[in-house]
Amino acid sequence: MSKHLTHTKDLNKEEILQIFSMAREYLDEKKREDLKGKLIINIFFENSTRTRSSFEIAAKRLSADVVNLDVAKSSTSKGETLFDTAANLDAMGPDAIIVRHHRSGVPKILSKYVRASIINAGDGAHQHPTQGLLDLFTLIEVFGDLEGKKIAIVGDIRNSRVANSDIELLTRFKAKVLLVGPPHFLPKTPLPKTYSLKEAIEFADAIISLRTQTERHKHPTFASLKDYAQNFKITKELIKDKNIYIMHPGPVHRNIDIDDEVLADKRSLVLRQVKNGVAVRMAILKHLIREQ
Repeated sequence: MSKHLTHTKDLNKEEILQIFSMAREYLDEKKREDLKGKLIINIFFENSTRTRSSFEIAAKRLSADVVNLDVAKSSTSKGETLFDTAANLDAMGPDAIIVRHHRSGVPKILSKYVRASIINAGDGAHQHPTQGLLDLFTLIEVFGDLEGKKIAIVGDIRNSRVANSDIELLTRFKAKVLLVGPPHFLPKTPLPKTYSLKEAIEFADAIISLRTQTERHKHPTFASLKDYAQNFKITKELIKDKNIYIMHPGPVHRNIDIDDEVLADKRSLVLRQVKNGVAVRMAILKHLIREQ
């Protein structure tokens, strides 16, 4: 097995199921001593509240020591290279380094230079493997077997690292994936696509809505996000009383991606994803560190 998690493909199906089995035990939110004496470093070159907090809580619930590196005040802002930073951190003897970076491929490159486990907390528009795993876990908890289940992914798929991770995992677990969005938001892929949200809702057992990644757009694609929302906002009027689940990796653009009424609906799994995310990240840390 790989001691790193830089891509969803670093884990085989058996390992994923083992991680999910551990995650179910961790859902009780009790503190354990599974990683007592272990050191975890968070190094986030992109802002993140949700993911960083989730990893920190996960590590602390396992009794690991956690150091959050403030990149704005770190040596990288003084000209130190990323690799020197990694080498210096590694020399401190951490068991895992959790990395988020705006450039695709950085966690993978760093994994070649350190002894600690590298966990990718999001790299550019490339991968967000722990988000993909918690989304998969949430769907499996709801449906059981995903084979043949219909999952629609809606939004800025071309620029979404979450979409890349979700697609790889969902198709590996034999779900049927439909991509939904305006033409310039859809990647080149053999997967089925539609520009119609109504058609996607008729198709789907669950919908994963994505945030519009305006910071990754070279040119404006809509006059405003409200223009986007006119065609791709998930509303109560659209989903009606259908037996369908709604997900979002967060942060949600309220009344742009999903309206308030749907977020408050019992079919929304958004907060369940957050809870599951801590348990899944606990299991990932345990899985990677115990194998060292």
